[in-house]
Amino acid sequence: MGVTHVTVALRGLGSPIGTYEADFLLDGGAPDSMAPANELRRIGIRPVGRTVYELAVGTIQEYQFRLAEIAFMGEITAGRITFGPDDAEPLLGVTALESVGIMLDPATRTLRRLPAIPLKSMLKTAAL
Repeated sequence: MGVTHVTVALRGLGSPIGTYEADFLLDGGAPDSMAPANELRRIGIRPVGRTVYELAVGTIQEYQFRLAEIAFMGEITAGRITFGPDDAEPLLGVTALESVGIMLDPATRTLRRLPAIPLKSMLKTAAL
């Protein structure tokens, strides 16, 4: 099975001082996105918390994170960006994709836009 990459630009929320742009690997198994920590710090993004992740190889690792603006394929969203190792390949997680109505087809490794972003709620029904 092949891999899918997309060009992504990250910026800090609020008062951004720069942009980090790179080809990100689409990771259909990860909810959050990740970028090299040195690149995030270079553009003024500073961590605000830590989260524990299970890596693809089965090990557990704790990483710092912060919310950031994520732009790709003509869309803009915001999401959690994990501060990965300085030599890490950037990853785009499924939360960013789904938040703008784009899905990764796991069989073909292609991106597909949904006709509409799902926004559903439970409606109370009147008792019969």
